[in-house]
Amino acid sequence: MKPEFFNRSALSRQLWEFRREFMWVGIFSMIANILMLTPTIYMLQVYGRVMKSGSELTLLMVTFFLIFFYAVMAFAEWLRSRLLVRAGVRLDEALNSLVFKASFEAYLNRTKHNVAEAFSDLTNIRQFLTANGMIAFFDTPWTPVYIAVIFFLSPFLGYLSIFFAFIQLGVTWLSNRMSMKEIQIAADAGNNSYRYVQSKLRNIEPIHAMGMAGNLRQRWFMLHDASLAKAEDSLDRQHRQQAFAKFVRYSMQSMTLGAGALMVIEGKMSAGSMIAANVLMSRALQPLDLVVATWKPFVQARTAFVRLEKLLEDFPERHPGTKHQDPFGEIRLEGLSASAEGREAPILDDLTAMFPSGKVTVVLGPSGSGKSTLARCIVGIWPDTKGRVLIDGEPIESWDRMELGPHIGYLPQDIELFDGSIADNIARFAEVDSQKVIEAAKRTGIHEMILRFPHGYNTQIGDAGGMLSGGQRQRLGLARAMYGNPALLVLDEPNANLDDAGERSLLEAVKDLRKAGKTVILVTHRPTVLAAADLIVLMQNGKIVRCGARDEVLSALRAGSARPASGTPG
Repeated sequence: MKPEFFNRSALSRQLWEFRREFMWVGIFSMIANILMLTPTIYMLQVYGRVMKSGSELTLLMVTFFLIFFYAVMAFAEWLRSRLLVRAGVRLDEALNSLVFKASFEAYLNRTKHNVAEAFSDLTNIRQFLTANGMIAFFDTPWTPVYIAVIFFLSPFLGYLSIFFAFIQLGVTWLSNRMSMKEIQIAADAGNNSYRYVQSKLRNIEPIHAMGMAGNLRQRWFMLHDASLAKAEDSLDRQHRQQAFAKFVRYSMQSMTLGAGALMVIEGKMSAGSMIAANVLMSRALQPLDLVVATWKPFVQARTAFVRLEKLLEDFPERHPGTKHQDPFGEIRLEGLSASAEGREAPILDDLTAMFPSGKVTVVLGPSGSGKSTLARCIVGIWPDTKGRVLIDGEPIESWDRMELGPHIGYLPQDIELFDGSIADNIARFAEVDSQKVIEAAKRTGIHEMILRFPHGYNTQIGDAGGMLSGGQRQRLGLARAMYGNPALLVLDEPNANLDDAGERSLLEAVKDLRKAGKTVILVTHRPTVLAAADLIVLMQNGKIVRCGARDEVLSALRAGSARPASGTPG
C-alpha cells in the first residue's frame, strides 16, 4: 500500500514509481559506507600487526585487500550515481508532457501560476536528485555507524563524537532556519526582474519606435537592483554559515585528535586507534557538512516541488472523454456569461442564441461590446464563464481538444504564427498534407504569393512570422484556420489587415465554405463582408440586442426599429 503522502499529487505518485531505484541506491550506499571503514581497519592492521611483526608479506596482503575494497567502494558509488541520474532523466520524461499540458492550460486560463518557472522547477528537481544533496541524504544515516565504531575504539571518544554530531546538527538546523526564507525572497525577486523583461520583449517594436526603452529600463533597474540586493544578502548569509560550519567541523576534528592524543599519553589507546578514530570522526561528520553545503539547492528543489505539485494539482491530466462523431458545427449558447479578473460588470451577460450549421453569421457591434470574447467562448478558450456552449448539442468541455481541434478553424485578432515553414504553419504543425495545404492557400488567395517566396511552401517565416507583413500574416492565419475543411470557423476581424484583393479572396472563401455546408461565425467592424452573411448578430454592452436574417436586420436598422432580440438567428 502506498503511503498517504504519495497519493496526493501526480508529482508525488511519479516519485513513488522510483522507489525501487531509491532502494537500490540505498543498498549501494550501504556497501559504499561499510567499505568506508576500510582505511580505518587498514590503519589498525598496519599499526597493530605489520609494524610489530615487520612482515612484508602481511603488509602486501593487507594492502591488496585495501585496493580491492576501494575498487568495490568506487564501483558502488558509481552505480548509485548512475541510478540517480537515470532516475532523474526518467522522472523528466514521465513529467514533461504533464508539465507542458498543465502550463499550457494555466496560461490559457490566465491563472497566477508562473508557467515560465514550471520547466525550470522540473529541472531543479531532476538536478537535485542527481547532485550531492541526494547523496548526503543516503549517507547521513550511516553517521551513527561510524560513531559506534569509535565507541569500540574508545567510549570517551564515542561520547565526544555524539556531542560533536549534535553540534553539527544544530548548525544545520540553524542554517535552515536562517537562510530558507531569504533564499526564497531572493529567488522571487530574481523571477520578478526576469518576468518584467520578458513581458516587454513581447512588445519590442512599439517600445523602440516610441522611445519607451529608457523609461522601461529605469523601472527594470529598480527591480534588478532589488533582486541583486536580496541575492547579495542571501549569499552573504550562506557564506557566513558555511564558513562557520567549516570552522566547527575542523575544530571538532582537531579536538578529536587532541583527545585521542591524551588517551594515548595516558596509555588508554594505541596511536593507530587514535588516528583511526580521527578518520572515523571526519567521515561521520562529512555527510552533515554536505547537508549544510547543499542546503540552498535543497530549499530550491523543495520550493520547486511545491510549485510544480500545485500546478499539476490545479491542472491534472485530462483523460479522453467519450468519443464523438464528427461535428456538423451547430452552436448553441445557453445563459452564457463571461467575466474577467478586476472587472465588476461581466463582458458577456446571459447570452442565449443558436448559430445553425451551414450558415454564415456576422457578429457586429461597437468596440468593447464583447464580440471577441464571444468568439473565444465559442471555441472554448475563455477561462471565466458561466452557462454553456454546445456543439451539436454537446457541451464543448466534453470534447477532447485533440479530437475537436481539427474540426475548428479559429482566427484571432492577434495573429500568432510560429517558427517554422509556411507549410508547417498552415498544417498546424501536424504532418503536412500537401494537397490540403495548397487547397487552404488557394482558398484564401495566397498560393501565388507563397510560390514567389525563395523556397515556396518550405520558406521559413522566422519567429512569430517576422518576415511577413501584417496582411500576409493575416491571410496565412486564415489559411491555417481553413486547413482540413473544419466544420466550424470562427474568424475574429479577418479583414482587419487585408487590402481590396485580400477582402475579395475572403468573401469568395466564405461563400465557398457556405456552399460546402460549413458553419462560419465572422466578427467584424467592416460592412464589406455583409454580402456573404446569412445571419447578423448585433451586440452592445455584452448583450445581443438584435439577431436574425441579414436582410431583416439591415432593414430594421435602417428603419431605426428596436425590437427585442429573439436570441435565435434565423
